[in-house]
Parts: sequence; structure tokens; C-alpha cells
Amino acid sequence: MTILASGSSGNATLIETPRTRLLVDAGLSRREMRRRLQAVGLELGWLDALIVTHEHTDHTAGLAGLASALRGPAFLTEGTRRALVAEAGPEGLPEVVECVRAGQRLQVGDIEVTLFSVPHDAAEPVACTICADGVKVAVVTDLGYLPHLVRYHLQGTDCLILESNHDVEMLKVGPYPWTVKQRVMSRIGHLSNHAVGEFLADAESFDGRPRYLVLAHLSENNNTPELARLSAEQALAARPALAAFRGTLLVASQRVPLGPIEL
Repeated sequence: MTILASGSSGNATLIETPRTRLLVDAGLSRREMRRRLQAVGLELGWLDALIVTHEHTDHTAGLAGLASALRGPAFLTEGTRRALVAEAGPEGLPEVVECVRAGQRLQVGDIEVTLFSVPHDAAEPVACTICADGVKVAVVTDLGYLPHLVRYHLQGTDCLILESNHDVEMLKVGPYPWTVKQRVMSRIGHLSNHAVGEFLADAESFDGRPRYLVLAHLSENNNTPELARLSAEQALAARPALAAFRGTLLVASQRVPLGPIEL
């Protein structure tokens, strides 16, 4: 697994098995994706499929440019497809698009993808878990809170990529207009460090199983890697000894790829 970028300016995560290459979101141009892959010793090559979680440009800006590298479909919800067509027209989509729905399971080569709804201010947003050879990865960003359904899907993960978007105090005094601040803090906005900390500290909600816990989609204006990490570390330290987290805590970056991580 390689997180090519994670943040408000672009998101893309590559997950590979010996047989299959799957990209979750395409918020980088083809040229930038190739550059970041080369930085970690990989090449763009072909992609078996693309999962588009929602229509916001930091997840879709590279869709058209990746069409020639995509030998399978781009999976997205009908709401996301309509929003993209309304914004950029059908030419902004890859040639092969397959509409899916929350709750659906997809088989892409030897990878099983499960899609589930998340509360975010997009047309029909989803997050996903990805399973192959007994390993489970969850990619969960762009959500205002963690409902029970989301917590259910996060159980039993070997690698959890979870949004820790903003520090509430930084957001309140930061440069955004108040209407944007309200949106970010709302139940259809983004997860704060505090909200993530509450989840991580609760042994009944978070099982502590992941070998890797990756804090993702950090705001460059309203958070810092140090604050996000400290908040998560304090929450994990508060867990009961019998439910201690023994994995590795990482922080994904907007500017520098993270990985490859072997699972």
C-alpha cells in the first residue's frame, strides 16, 4: 500500500497484490502520480480498477488523465457520477464507468472491496474496506462523525487509514470564512483530532488490532502532523492495558508519499 497524497489538495492511495493494482481516488494528475510513485521506487503502469469515493476535486482532479492507465472500470456511485457530469461534462470521466452503491461488494482480481456510506457534504459519498489474502485495509476519510455503521466496518482491520482533519482551536481562529468553518465542524464535514481521539481511546469502538494506523487528510491550514500525532498518541495511551494498541502510528502527507507499506 502506498499513500501517494492525502489532504485537502489531492488524495490517492495505491493498493497492490501480486495480481492486482487498485487505486482509491484520483486527486493527482497522471504526471504527479508518476512522479510520486517513482519517488518510492514504483511505476504507474496499469491499474485494474479505480474507486472514486466522492466528487470533490481533491479526489477526482486526475480522473481524465488516468484513463489510459486504467484497464478496468472506475467504480463510483450514481450520485457521484451525476455530480461529476454536472460539473465537467461526461468527458471528465474515464471511458469505462460502473455505478455502484453503498453496501455493495466488488471483486477486482484477488481483491474484495466493500463500500459503505459516510456522512459528508457530497452527493453520495462512500468509504471502503479492501481485503485480499486474509488482510483487511480500510480507507476512511471525508466524514463529519463516526456512526455505528462506519465503526462496524473498521473492526478487524490490519491497516486503518482514518481522517484526522483539523484541530478545532486552529480551525476556529484560522483564515477560513465562518460559513466554511461551520461546514468543516458539522456532522457532514470532517473529523477533528479530538473526535478521532475519542474513538481511539474507546476500546469498545476501536479494537486496537491494526498493525498500522495512519492519520490522513490533515488540513494544511487547520492542523499540523505534530498535533494530530500527539492527540492520537494520548488517546491510545488511555486505552485499557488488555486492549492496548501495539501497532505503528503513521501520519500521511499532502506533499510526500507514504509507503510502500507491506501487509
